[in-house]
Amino acid sequence: MTNSMENFFLLPCLLLLATSSIVQSQVTPGNPTQLQDDADPRNVVVEKMIFCSEGRNDIELDLTDDLDALKDKPITIKEGCEYKLQIVFKVKREIVAGLRLFQTTYRKGVRLDKSNLMVGSYGPKAEPQVFTTAVEEAPKGMVSRGHYTMKSKFTDDDKNVHLAWEWSFDIKKDWD
Repeated sequence: MTNSMENFFLLPCLLLLATSSIVQSQVTPGNPTQLQDDADPRNVVVEKMIFCSEGRNDIELDLTDDLDALKDKPITIKEGCEYKLQIVFKVKREIVAGLRLFQTTYRKGVRLDKSNLMVGSYGPKAEPQVFTTAVEEAPKGMVSRGHYTMKSKFTDDDKNVHLAWEWSFDIKKDWD
């Protein structure tokens, strides 16, 4: 009977030790709980968008700086070229379920296309994570050349808008 009574009192001490070791493991250098920057309350930080196409260097749009400047500095896209977009982002605190990329394309104020891409669910990580869209083909022909505006939005299943931005591009006959 004394042995079971000792185990009864020993159990809470063991639980306390186990709990303290779990807490210690959470403050190790590589743990995601260390990633949070108290000055920045955002859980998802979208860092940049990269336009990738063969025959041309990748074009990076910095999404941490002045977003209004993006629509005033269009990138040039050669008509008919194949391209893909990459979104580079970090998840800092909690798992984010159902990240989505919404994009709407406008030309001369008229909506031409609307897309909704499932990015996926991601957990906190020290390194940036990259989502790459499927390869698409730019429009071609004389009628399709011109200036386009794209409205992009990065959201999740909880309807949190992590970033919304506008950028523009020009479809031209060549890369110049």
